[in-house]
Amino acid sequence: MTYQIGQVLEGTITGIQPYGAFVALDEHTQGLIHVSEIQSGYTKNINDVVKIGQKVTVQIIDIDEYSHKISLSKRSLETVYEKHCSPRKRYFTNKNKRIGFRSIAERLPGWIEEALQNLHNETLRK
Repeated sequence: MTYQIGQVLEGTITGIQPYGAFVALDEHTQGLIHVSEIQSGYTKNINDVVKIGQKVTVQIIDIDEYSHKISLSKRSLETVYEKHCSPRKRYFTNKNKRIGFRSIAERLPGWIEEALQNLHNETLRK
């Protein structure tokens, strides 16, 4: 059978490694679902998501021109961002303290003064 990028197929998981799952597409052809393409979000243990012998629907996302290796994805077929992804928004600062960039603004004059002093000292050494 001739395969094309974008094609959606039914396959069977034939092997699992930490980096991905091998899928038999027919008797003579296998593809690999990389662990990043198993599901949306972070996959801590691929064995929690797929099992050997499991039937899966996959999409071909790449076919290597030279080696003819087929890259597959389950994630590309998800219609919504699945529930196993954290719905919580992550903040770089503590939103309860409401300081945002204020701490940077308060320290910036001191940093500038320090940089100018270092530049002055470097100039005197030359």
